[in-house]
Amino acid sequence: MFNKIRIYLAVFLFAAPDIIAGETQQPNIILLLADDLGYSELGVQESNMGDIPTPHLDSIANAGVRFTDGYVTAAYCSASRAGMMTGRYQTRFGYEFNPTGHRNEDPDFGLPADQKTIAEQLQLAGYTTSLIGKWHLGGTAAYHPFRRGFDEFFGFMHEGHYFVPAPYKNVTTMLRRKTLPHGRTGRWFSKNEQLVYTDHMGYNEPDYDADNPILRGGQPVEEHEYLTDAFTREAVDFINRTSDRPFFLYVAYNAVHSPLQGANRYMKKFQNIDDIHRRIFAAMLSNLDNSVGQIIEAVEDNGLEENTIIVFLSDNGGPTRELTSSNLPLKGEKGMMYEGGLRVPFMMQWKGTIPPQMTYSQPIISTDLMATFIKAAGAPLPKTKLDSVDLLPYVTEQKTTAPHEFLFWRVGKKRAIRAGDWKALLETGRLGSPNWQLYNLKEDMEEKNDLAILKPDILESLQQQWNTLNTEMIDPIFDPRKK
Repeated sequence: MFNKIRIYLAVFLFAAPDIIAGETQQPNIILLLADDLGYSELGVQESNMGDIPTPHLDSIANAGVRFTDGYVTAAYCSASRAGMMTGRYQTRFGYEFNPTGHRNEDPDFGLPADQKTIAEQLQLAGYTTSLIGKWHLGGTAAYHPFRRGFDEFFGFMHEGHYFVPAPYKNVTTMLRRKTLPHGRTGRWFSKNEQLVYTDHMGYNEPDYDADNPILRGGQPVEEHEYLTDAFTREAVDFINRTSDRPFFLYVAYNAVHSPLQGANRYMKKFQNIDDIHRRIFAAMLSNLDNSVGQIIEAVEDNGLEENTIIVFLSDNGGPTRELTSSNLPLKGEKGMMYEGGLRVPFMMQWKGTIPPQMTYSQPIISTDLMATFIKAAGAPLPKTKLDSVDLLPYVTEQKTTAPHEFLFWRVGKKRAIRAGDWKALLETGRLGSPNWQLYNLKEDMEEKNDLAILKPDILESLQQQWNTLNTEMIDPIFDPRKK
């Protein structure tokens, strides 16, 4: 009899942990990141191009909040991800540039070990964590996602990856080339493959896959599916397996980053788009949209929709000439301090907590995800100084003030600061100027009317504030310009 009682008690303890342990309800967190997606490419954006439907991505905003003035901390991949994952301006810890190619293997490059990630903090609150997709925060063993708070990893370490490797089966591929076959200029179309070469960028397609395998954990695997589909498969599987515990799922898609490769079934969907360049991009974005739809469906199938925070954003603005990714009506593109490089599609839902179909227009930034997620999860915040604000009291209208007094940017000689409606910037690259510029974004979000001469007092005040904030930053610990 005593043994039977012990058996019954053991079954009860296993089957009813909520009753025995008094578990608190912690929200699941899904962070979806697109790569190089332009500001106007989603249907919910007021400036949407209209030629590529994105119903599943739009549904996140329709079920929650769309941030009209949502920013990232850098205008390109790696530095932007460093800021987002740590809740800090990456210049506070010397992470300023964007290593590519073989520079990913430099042992000096990677997210410093003393910078705590969202995943590490959530692990402290009992979360199971997974990264699926692109890492790009250090390509050597010291920086592996396993060492940065992730229990699981399926993806790649560098800045990009082919969606389907050569010989590019079941996709249409468009590659940049410095010189086209047969002395052609413009575009060259293969007669033997679904392959297009273009010389409009003036250089060859980067060697994305060199020493950059798809990894499951720490081991290379051979992946046969189109990469967006493979990442989605892994994300859905993770949700299904971990639906019995709080989880953090970070899906860092490499879509719509180059190389341009559109799966055949999506290329057929956009036969009405004459320009092959735009048609491939449309296929890639539609593929991404359907993938996000599958992830949302997995959440609903597991009955988790009212206990799951879902956030979607892009890591930076779109490189328009490279991809056709549009940032309209914003000026500039990836790599620039203009709005087109820094302001991104940004939306969040938490059904039952965040009101649906909400638009929030105060400036917010990707670093805010750290405080937002950590506070919702009841996890401890890192002890370092954060540039992160919990957004939930603002989107639920418990707070009506602006979350930030200033937003700060620095990349080499490029710099910018936003305070309220005013933005001052120094953009020394293409389309830029050697002088500081000043814009009122409420009246001129397109940054057409430089008010630097007309409003010198405002410009000087913003410059002084930028200089003050810059004293809190450190010099880059890795500078590819010196390599």
